[in-house]
Amino acid sequence: MIRIVARKKIMAGEFGARNVKRKRKRGRWKSTVYKRKLLKLWKKDPLQGAPAARAIVLKKKGVEQKQPHSGIIKAVRCQIVKNGIQVTAFVPKSGAIKLIDEHDEVTIEGMGGSQGGAVGSMHGIKYKVIAVNGVALSELLSGKKEKPKGA
Repeated sequence: MIRIVARKKIMAGEFGARNVKRKRKRGRWKSTVYKRKLLKLWKKDPLQGAPAARAIVLKKKGVEQKQPHSGIIKAVRCQIVKNGIQVTAFVPKSGAIKLIDEHDEVTIEGMGGSQGGAVGSMHGIKYKVIAVNGVALSELLSGKKEKPKGA
């Protein structure tokens, strides 16, 4: 019995490498960087902490709303330039979807749902389009500016 108590006290001595290694392994999980890397939490935040990102439009699509609402939300499926992750982005305002074509470069930002989630009846949509080919969507809709050709 005395021997067991003595063994527990040896933590970082000559034969304590196993214990030190195990404690270090456990302690790593307190590091946010380590945890994000191992749990692949970058998938939860495709913008990787940035307020906005550039993306290339892959296709235009209509998304049905959740109950009790009905209607089709105009959205685009796009691929973020900096990391290649594909996301669905909402296109706000009526008629704005007509200004976006496939292979256009759009700027997307978060919608503002809690913990980076979706807003209201739009399930699976966490981002919105704010600019097309470097021109703000609001200016395109109001007619102040035109979409650049060949971009």
